[in-house]
Amino acid sequence: MAKRDYYDILGINKGASAAEIKKAYRKMAVKYHPDKNPDDKTAEDKFKEAAEAYEILSDPDKKARFDQYGHQAFEGGGFGGGGGMNMDDIFSQFGDIFGGGGGGFGGFGGGQRQRVMKGSNLRIRVKLTLEEIANGVEKKVKVKRKTQAKGVTYKTCSTCNGQGQVTRVTNTILGRMQTAAPCNACGGTGQSIDNRPSNSDSQGFVVEEETVSIKIPAGVVDGMQLKVTGKGNAAPGNGISGDLLVAITEEIHPTLQREGDNLHYDLYVSVPDAILGSSIEIDTVTGKVRLKIEAGVQSGKILRLRGKGIPNVNGYSRGDLLVHINVWTPKTLSKEQKSFFEKMKSDEHFSPKPESSDKSFFEKVKDMFS
Repeated sequence: MAKRDYYDILGINKGASAAEIKKAYRKMAVKYHPDKNPDDKTAEDKFKEAAEAYEILSDPDKKARFDQYGHQAFEGGGFGGGGGMNMDDIFSQFGDIFGGGGGGFGGFGGGQRQRVMKGSNLRIRVKLTLEEIANGVEKKVKVKRKTQAKGVTYKTCSTCNGQGQVTRVTNTILGRMQTAAPCNACGGTGQSIDNRPSNSDSQGFVVEEETVSIKIPAGVVDGMQLKVTGKGNAAPGNGISGDLLVAITEEIHPTLQREGDNLHYDLYVSVPDAILGSSIEIDTVTGKVRLKIEAGVQSGKILRLRGKGIPNVNGYSRGDLLVHINVWTPKTLSKEQKSFFEKMKSDEHFSPKPESSDKSFFEKVKDMFS
């Protein structure tokens, strides 16, 4: 089923301010909070949907990517906005929006929620050829990530009694004030390490190499960042793993130049081919294509091959391949060749006679961007 627009989910327009986005999310979260709607799967789904929308729209970078590319910018191989979020993940990231101290909702009958820790993110860079970008590709990469060691166990933190936070009462001139802060003893997880295998670090982690499959959609651009949910470093206790952030690098193509969704190709033809016409085979990102060069073609002419460019990352359209004709003039000639062209100087067939269809350089540049 197609995903709903994030702005529609929160009931706001595209120009909404950060404060309006936060207010709209809080309203939706309060309405569909699981403590208010026990055993209501529909309400839980709407709660998660609102959290995913807020995760994207509250982040200026993610919001800009969504405004430009839509859901496609966050899809493929498990990376995305909040598509892989569970309830603990939501409360871990957005609990403060309700005013609770450690991710709790602050009074809907469910009690204080334990703060859920999230492991650190990992970052890698993936190089893609223009052909891979044009067609989409699945990449398998090896990632070294921290995981919980086999046999490691945890126990309830004795300092915070598993709440993940400690409450302090201070006497002030205004009266007794109560504040809550993450527990320093367990880092807010509510658990401390009980049994640690000898091959693990102080948090019970070991470093393991894992092969991760990343499905990269067609049309990505250089510098775009994708996310593979849950493939970062693990968190202590019952925490959730961080994410694997994948930065896209576009490799330079030997013959094609990219401009947005369009591609440019410089085709050099000889003087005889330009005069007599020819048929030439060229490479594109979808395979070889044979071009018919008409007799009398002029240098600077642009042939537009529609749909032979890069697909838009949103999947709405596909760019074109613009073939720029360049007539190659030889720098050295034999005596016979030189004699022939000397005679052609006075031949009217070799005198420039531009027609109305022969556009100027500036007109051709204008057409390229139309």
